[in-house]
Formats: sequence, C-alpha cells, structure tokens
Amino acid sequence: MSSKKSAEPSPQSIARSNRQRLAAEEGTRAMADVERHAVDVRKNMARLRELREAKEAADATLQASLPAPTPTKRKRKLPR
Repeated sequence: MSSKKSAEPSPQSIARSNRQRLAAEEGTRAMADVERHAVDVRKNMARLRELREAKEAADATLQASLPAPTPTKRKRKLPR
C-alpha cells in the first residue's frame, strides 16, 4: 500500500474544511454583532450622560434662583 495523496479530497477532509469555513463565518458574524452591541451601548451612555448633565444644570439654575434658606433658631430645652 502506498501513502500517496490522491487528487480528490476525502469526505472527512471536505467535512473538516466545511466546519472550519462555517466556524470562521460564525466568528465573523459574532464579532460584528458584538461591535454593533458595543456601539449601541456607547450611544445609550452618551444619551443618558446628556440627560443627566441637562438635569444637573437645570437643578443648579433652580437652586441659584431660590432665596437662601433663613437659618432657624434652635429652641433651648428648659432645665427641670
């Protein structure tokens, strides 16, 4: 028996190459999906940051427009 390589690939090597090709395609799709998700997360974080900063600015404006609270005098406890 000689161990020459035949011109035609064996069914096992065809199946292996198909599995490798499918795995590579799935990996590419998964990486693209992860990147899309990361972009969505960053967009949402930026949106929430803008909302928080706008609310903080509005709160600061409101606090500045309110009169300063007058200090209240503490009542002394009467000794018994």
